[in-house]
Amino acid sequence: MEKFNIVVIGAGSGGLVVAAGATGLGARVALVEKHRMGGDCLNTGCVPSKALLAAAKTVQHARDASRLGLSLPDPGPQNWKAIQAWVRASQAHIAPHDSVERFTGLGVEVFQGAARLKSAHEVEVNGQTLWGRHIVVATGSRAAGPPIPGLLEAGFLTNETVFEIEARPASLLVMGGGPIGTELGQAFARLGTAVTIVSSTPHICAKEDPDAALVLAARLRKEGVRILDESTATRVALRDGKKIVTVKSPGGAETEVAADEILVAVGRTPNVDGLGLEAVGVSFTKRGIAIDSTCQTNVPSVWAIGDVAGGPLFTHWAGHQARVVIRNILFPGKTNHDIENLPWTTFTEPEIAHVGLNETTAKKTNVAHRVFKVSFDGVDRAVCDGEAEGYFAKVVAGPDGEILGATIVHPQAGNLLPELVLAKKHGIPLGKLSTTIHTYPSLSEVNRALGDAYMRTKLTAPTKARLTKAFRWLR
Repeated sequence: MEKFNIVVIGAGSGGLVVAAGATGLGARVALVEKHRMGGDCLNTGCVPSKALLAAAKTVQHARDASRLGLSLPDPGPQNWKAIQAWVRASQAHIAPHDSVERFTGLGVEVFQGAARLKSAHEVEVNGQTLWGRHIVVATGSRAAGPPIPGLLEAGFLTNETVFEIEARPASLLVMGGGPIGTELGQAFARLGTAVTIVSSTPHICAKEDPDAALVLAARLRKEGVRILDESTATRVALRDGKKIVTVKSPGGAETEVAADEILVAVGRTPNVDGLGLEAVGVSFTKRGIAIDSTCQTNVPSVWAIGDVAGGPLFTHWAGHQARVVIRNILFPGKTNHDIENLPWTTFTEPEIAHVGLNETTAKKTNVAHRVFKVSFDGVDRAVCDGEAEGYFAKVVAGPDGEILGATIVHPQAGNLLPELVLAKKHGIPLGKLSTTIHTYPSLSEVNRALGDAYMRTKLTAPTKARLTKAFRWLR
């Protein structure tokens, strides 16, 4: 029987970080993957979607060139095959980093096949038993298909199949107004598809503040996307070569929406089937494997990270948890994952990025707070880029200017948020941002402006009156 310090099940983002990191520290690691190296992120998630978004953004920027005083022809519907080639080229460029060859070269022992737990320390793959002092389950998740009558018979796309379609559909109905639905919906609309988004929540991107979601919704509608809020698809039928989706509105009335294709983006299902968790006694639900804040399951030698453990379904969250697991397995003591400082970004245009407490939750939970909000109209670089109007950044702050949460709405929101994440994590108050030099002209000045907005509240009317009197005497 082969013995290892760690047996990792799943070669997605989380599993790869555990395998490479632990091996680099001197541990003997086995990595088991039954499908493709790189997991959802490389093959059906982050990488192909962001490559598609880049192509769609370029088309839209050419279409909007008049805002910069340029006169360019409307690009019109695009060559889907050429865009697919760009997406695949992007994947091919990144794939070697996640390949069997690279990880074998690092010293990881890679096994390709289905893994099943035989005991708290044993994993069976291809008839071979691997013994691990610790086992890390990182098998990810898959798209969930809602039980809507007629949907299965009509056929539908998910993020796992949408990049493989032979032709760009003339019309697309998206079920789900979250990040996947809005990102792909906007991308296809920009490439020439008539898109309808059906969202069951009061507004798209339901985890965001309404004022942030409103900016994105307005942009989507301006680009021709039809958004049906607080609506649900109740049944699907095929008629005259079209997929007819019956949609129930908030008032209960039903309307029919015809589409060439349906994209389902209403949640994920953790990949726990066939792992043998029941036999070993590892606790799990339909939401995923139950873990504590150290990423450990109820079976001390078994750990779980990423999508399969429920929680935020982000590549960077899986990577963060992977580092937590390496620390907890290989070194004394325990450290916890840092959910309080997890950044979220929806990669639409504009992007919506946030960390920590948002304004809506702060009000509902009666947390003592103040909100500081600044517009990109006051950021010179945003004005010069033509990306200022309607965009904003805001911070939910405690009594002493400590950052409880932040939200940014801007095409570069995801790149601007980390400064605020760093400040929040390490207790750097807004006043410190105000006194930090930021490059001019750069979009990062919006973060200094948030600090300035806080500092202005420190100057009370009585204090200003005393200063005015003192300065008059000093003239």
